Amino acid sequence: MANIKSQIKRNRQNERRRLRNKGVRSELRTRTKSAVTAAETGAEGSAEQLRLAVKRIDKAAAAGVIHKNQAANRKSRLMKRVAKLEAAEA
Repeated sequence: MANIKSQIKRNRQNERRRLRNKGVRSELRTRTKSAVTAAETGAEGSAEQLRLAVKRIDKAAAAGVIHKNQAANRKSRLMKRVAKLEAAEA
């Protein structure tokens, strides 16, 4: 346990940020999974699900939850995966 006042404050700040980031990351995974599931089943709103997933990834990068390159990699991988699933259906 920290004895220094500034470190005690820093620990409180880090905990608050960790909890906030945890929610954002969780939603990222949920949106990504729903986009992939929609593409697999060939649902009507699959394009909308994909759009929402990409939007969440961009928001997380803007908030600093994930790095901008990590966001670009995730979007690229997601788009590739969805395109492959849609091509297999057609």
